[in-house]
Amino acid sequence: MKHSITFARLTEVDPAEIIAHMSDPRVGEHMPLLTFEWDEAAVASFVAAKEECWRRDGLGHWAIFLNGKYVGWGGFQKEGDEWDFGLVLKPNSFGLGTRISKKAIEFATTDKRIPFVTFLLPPSRKNLGALKRLGAIFVAEIDYGGATFLKYRLNTE
Repeated sequence: MKHSITFARLTEVDPAEIIAHMSDPRVGEHMPLLTFEWDEAAVASFVAAKEECWRRDGLGHWAIFLNGKYVGWGGFQKEGDEWDFGLVLKPNSFGLGTRISKKAIEFATTDKRIPFVTFLLPPSRKNLGALKRLGAIFVAEIDYGGATFLKYRLNTE
């Protein structure tokens, strides 16, 4: 069976599905900035913030679907002069990360606004082989929002 990965706007996902996704403790294990409970107000604020990125920058985070079923969210967000890529999958879809990331990076290579992509990963993430296989290189340890992250960069030109 062919697995079709597609991207859409977060507004196309039932808020209850995002609440369930983001409330799973396995999702929060590698998200040091996830310090609040997800409820309808949190989802509304989150989706509004991501939609503002689309309005402001013409690009943002997508809802990600596998064969039409929501498996998580991720995409590109402008951080200063850089485009950062983030990906947050439902636990039963963790194994799709490399395939989804490759599809997103293929998108970035065709977008002239994105000469490179950055990735911010918490130090708790130990398996970085897929990121390195994509060609990303370690830049530095940085503070973002009061938490430490490992910053990687991947040239897309």
